[in-house]
Amino acid sequence: MDIKEQAYTRYEQLKEFCRLTWGEPALSRLDETFRFARTVISNKQFKTGEFILNHSLEVATIIAEEIGLEPDSVITGLLHNIMYAGLDRQVTREELEKNFGQSVYSILEGMAKINALGTDTVELHPENYRKLLMALAGDVRVILIKTADRLQVMRNLDLYDENARHRLVNETSHLYAPLAHRLGLYAINSEMLDLCLKYQKPQGYQYVVNRLQETREERESFVAEFVRPVEKTLKDKGFSFSMKARTKSVYSIWNKMQKKKVSFDEVMDLFAIRIILNSKPENEKADCWTVYSVVTEQYQANPERMRDWITIPKSNGYESLHATVMGPKGRWVEVQIRTKRMDEVAEKGLAAHWKYKGGKESSGFDVWLAGIREILENPELNVVDFIDHFSLDIYKDETFVFTPKGDLKKMPAGSTILDFAYEIHSHLGDKCVGGKVNGKKVTLKYKLKNGDQVTIETSNNQKPKMDWLDFLVTSKAISRVKSSLNEEKKNLAEQGREILIRKFKNWKLELNDEAIRKMLKKYEFKLAIDFYGELANGKIDPLEIKSLMSEKPEEETARRKVEEFLPGKEVQEFTFDGGDDYLVIDNNLKNINYKLARCCNPVFGDSIFGFVTISEGIKIHRSSCPNAPQMKERFPYRVIKAKWKETTSPGAFLTSLFISGTDEAGIVSEISHIIAKDTGARLRSINIDTNRGKFEGILKLSVYNLDHLEFLIHKMKKVKGVVSVTRGET
Repeated sequence: MDIKEQAYTRYEQLKEFCRLTWGEPALSRLDETFRFARTVISNKQFKTGEFILNHSLEVATIIAEEIGLEPDSVITGLLHNIMYAGLDRQVTREELEKNFGQSVYSILEGMAKINALGTDTVELHPENYRKLLMALAGDVRVILIKTADRLQVMRNLDLYDENARHRLVNETSHLYAPLAHRLGLYAINSEMLDLCLKYQKPQGYQYVVNRLQETREERESFVAEFVRPVEKTLKDKGFSFSMKARTKSVYSIWNKMQKKKVSFDEVMDLFAIRIILNSKPENEKADCWTVYSVVTEQYQANPERMRDWITIPKSNGYESLHATVMGPKGRWVEVQIRTKRMDEVAEKGLAAHWKYKGGKESSGFDVWLAGIREILENPELNVVDFIDHFSLDIYKDETFVFTPKGDLKKMPAGSTILDFAYEIHSHLGDKCVGGKVNGKKVTLKYKLKNGDQVTIETSNNQKPKMDWLDFLVTSKAISRVKSSLNEEKKNLAEQGREILIRKFKNWKLELNDEAIRKMLKKYEFKLAIDFYGELANGKIDPLEIKSLMSEKPEEETARRKVEEFLPGKEVQEFTFDGGDDYLVIDNNLKNINYKLARCCNPVFGDSIFGFVTISEGIKIHRSSCPNAPQMKERFPYRVIKAKWKETTSPGAFLTSLFISGTDEAGIVSEISHIIAKDTGARLRSINIDTNRGKFEGILKLSVYNLDHLEFLIHKMKKVKGVVSVTRGET
């Protein structure tokens, strides 16, 4: 067969394969490309004697069949020697762009740049060479096609002289084989390493090949005996599948012999039996587990060697169930269970991921390529694992993150660092206050991204909060928080019930169902547990309950209490109808039966109102008191308008401030100095809590009036390290 017939036969084989997935327009472009390449290249040969057209066809076939790239890449493979210097006809850029498009020309140009590289130092500096290669290769397809080209060259290494072989083997072992592995091209990576070993360690390579040949019949007999019962059971259950024995690559066997210092016969996992299922996408996991149960029912499993990469795939996208079982004659055998999709992904890597994600549109493929390029070029990524990070993005509905020890955890998309804490352990989630992602501090609400390495920070003072339910994603975290909140709610309700029982006993009242119904109706609660909880939290005044249970006319009670606490003249002038009457409060509050409410600590100058209590006289509240709406709604007849009496006599009003910031040296003494010396206020108590370089505190102090308080807050905010100063409402 002459060169033309040989080339045509190879082309027809390539076209038949492409016909399986390509449309007619793409096949027509392929025909046009082959005619053009055959015209330009003709029967020209490389210096090695190899026909250039045959080489181009073989590279295009590898791109289509073994890597699984799209039409533009296969077409570029056919054309990648079209600008070879030894050809009679020189093709111009304009001609290539006109006939095949700018994209194809761009890839060809990138390959030409790489071919011009000097590779003398690739063995010493493979990563520098990789970066240079990436800088030159504008399109990532350049790297993929160059990998296919290198595989074809290594398959024909005998054609090259000694010097060329040495250079090619060095480049392949240090650059192209690692690149193939990182791109998920595992079969190509294995074959490249085998071919490198064949040249570098010919005796070791030949020894393993010979031993494999010698033991072939024995292996085949063993495999046949092993698969027979499994095959029968799976057929009886109606599975569509194929089974094959996959022997380790020569390089893998030789490498294990060297590293573990064992003989060929001592290499335990010499081969694996692979069961490949034709499953519908929705049945994949269930089918794999069913087959796993069939295998382990037939043969005793070694539980320590069980590997589940279906529930959580490997970080490079690999999915499979591995079981090591005791086969005939007491031999351990590894069984790999996967679907046809999983098998193709395992063999062809990222290109197969693209295919199974419905990558018929070229735009989708371009996004995929751009993603690879971004990963390859990122200097901050761990070089050895850089492609793993990209592989994770294939799972759009899932996020893969790592523990500080490097263990992989799969989380639903949108999960927060708090979800991750609960995924590790419920108690870790309960105490979580934030954490670090890739070494940087983040809050509980931080949404995890693929490849994040997460460290959780905890505090013994932390406990689950209701607002966590607003941003949690995982059902495990949500159910745990709800459970914790319910438990806390029950405990609080129990405390509230105990308080009520004691009070009723002291009041000599009976706590029966009728009394509870009356209280629930008054405070508008449907469930007693909610009422008890509010009581325990101090949001319901027990004395108001006593008043309710005494069932006296409310308005009369209020008027009588006011009469007890105020001079008669003032009471007579009070109409209790909510008109323009004001209770005038002396800012000194001496010898008068008013009390400043502790829930809001009003200060002279605040907008205020009075509230008639049953046993503690009239309490003065700030209009902005958190309890004001409740009091005005439930007891409008006990609310009295009030205002401060204008006076020059300074009073002393107790108030509280909440303060927070960074834990600077001497900050407490500086705050105390400002309160005492700069503003003239009196510090009654100070409670500061520090944690991980931060502090929070509550200050109780006496001030003259609202202006005095605002001046004090202004001065404190200027202290170095103080982030926030707010007036306490409770």
